[in-house]
Amino acid sequence: MQIELNGETREISPGATVTGLLAELGLDTRKVAVERNLEIVPKSLYAETALSEGDRIEIVHFVGGG
Repeated sequence: MQIELNGETREISPGATVTGLLAELGLDTRKVAVERNLEIVPKSLYAETALSEGDRIEIVHFVGGG
């Protein structure tokens, strides 16, 4: 199944969740924000949020600094 991830087409497994996608990408769920089809996905729902064909996902990394 195909989704759009940060503007690029990506093939993922059917039934994938936000948590699964982040794990596949090697990202720490505590350090990112995820938007699915223009709506922010609450961190508490990452494991429950199934991705669908054609979903548009944006992932933003938090960067510390000073």
